[in-house]
Amino acid sequence: MRKISILGSTGSIGRQALEVIEKLPEKFEIIALAAGGNTDLLNEQIKKFKPKYASAADLSKIEGAKPVTLEEICSNKENDIILVAVSGKIGLRPTITAIKNGIDIALANKETLVMAGDIVMPLAKEYGVNIIPVDSEHCAIHQCIKDISQVEKLIITASGGPFLKKSVEDMKNATVEQALAHPRWNMGKKITVDSATLMNKGLEVIEAHHLFDMDYDKIDVVVHPQSIVHSAIEYVDGSVIAQIGLPSMHIPIQYAITYPERFEGIKSKSFSFSEIARLDFEAPDWDKFKALSLAYEAGRAGGSATVCLNAANEEAVFEFLKGEIKLFDIINAVELMMEKHIVIKNPSLDEIFAIDEEIRLKTRELRRQ
Repeated sequence: MRKISILGSTGSIGRQALEVIEKLPEKFEIIALAAGGNTDLLNEQIKKFKPKYASAADLSKIEGAKPVTLEEICSNKENDIILVAVSGKIGLRPTITAIKNGIDIALANKETLVMAGDIVMPLAKEYGVNIIPVDSEHCAIHQCIKDISQVEKLIITASGGPFLKKSVEDMKNATVEQALAHPRWNMGKKITVDSATLMNKGLEVIEAHHLFDMDYDKIDVVVHPQSIVHSAIEYVDGSVIAQIGLPSMHIPIQYAITYPERFEGIKSKSFSFSEIARLDFEAPDWDKFKALSLAYEAGRAGGSATVCLNAANEEAVFEFLKGEIKLFDIINAVELMMEKHIVIKNPSLDEIFAIDEEIRLKTRELRRQ
């Protein structure tokens, strides 16, 4: 049995991961579950899945398992793999701890690589640790690649979100409800807003750069509204290989935590080309979705530029969700923070967290100016 811990078990990815494991009970033993403030659901999960350990923002509220910190979970060498599905920068230090303890990572936390990919990926290589991506796009690329040295280009698909066919004016006047009305995927609020601005795709480009050691000039984004082709690669000989399937996060989650094996587990209905009937593709509108350009700009600048991008965006998204700013104000805030930021080329982990805090504070101050 594969021994697994789930960081972020009460979130969308964590809950779906437990559904996957529930379908494969003979394949997994859950060592630990970790949540933030939703200890009621966490305790329900503890009662059902019976992990040895559990973690939460308030350890005193945990029932039925030994309370521990995220760092303690990730130091426990009982684990064969840890699913990092917490949101935000909180996932970075535990991921590094797990890597240093030789534990494989199923990664569903964008900040880990966006903030510190230049630290995390070399460390994984040093300790011989596999980092298997959970995002459907990166999971698709991972499944397509046999020999990365023969890959000419990565092609990341984007649904286009709720504003694909809307005007710039529609986006400027968009409500929170409109931004959260994603046409294909059911995700958390922050990532759904990022999908509406296409910042989510920009962050995925940065992740792909680190995961697959691919130059930014060889990572393309294409809009594909049906979300059937999850991403593709082009080999040096011109062959293009894509991974396709109905939109379901169960599939990439299961792939990541069972890799390199495959099991039936949870499966959407059998794929039918004739029922799908058509697949559409188009170039992104770079003017309407400026977040994508900003992400490429930050990625190419490297160092602390991606820390700045991520922190400014996250704080601005939170303000938008609270109704304090407009949708386009998110991108304006990110652009302003990037213009003012002096890039540190090789920041340490402590410097990364310090820059992150500084940018968040400055982004919040923008609204009061």
